[in-house]
Amino acid sequence: MSAETTLRLAHASDKIIATKEASGNFAEITKMLRDKPAGFSVISGDDSIIVPMIAIGAEGVISVAANCVPKAIADLTHFALEGNFTEAAQLHLRLQRICDALFVEGNPAGAKAALHAIGTIENVLRLPLVPVSTPTYDILAGEMHKLL
Repeated sequence: MSAETTLRLAHASDKIIATKEASGNFAEITKMLRDKPAGFSVISGDDSIIVPMIAIGAEGVISVAANCVPKAIADLTHFALEGNFTEAAQLHLRLQRICDALFVEGNPAGAKAALHAIGTIENVLRLPLVPVSTPTYDILAGEMHKLL
């Protein structure tokens, strides 16, 4: 949805209280944050831009990576929300490879592979979804083992 549509809906009803924004388009994100009504939250839906979104006014994250590295994503989010951007930036840079790798072949295949690599779950998906390729699995496994 465009920023204009999101804002029109947010201003039209007090029952619409938030949006999960995952476009990565900072011009659109900026419009939403600038023009949103009081009490309306913009929440990052993209693990790769949690810190910059919070820095300009987002209020949290709905995260895929948190399924794999929950403490790290929680810490990163808390640091950013507290204005501790030095710590948030360091953790952001440390997590960027896993955040990128999780989406190489789509979600939830990446998350399932990452969790399988550390022995948490079976790497089983329902058709039409299929497990990630061996090269992607190896990248995810390596990143998970570096982080844990």
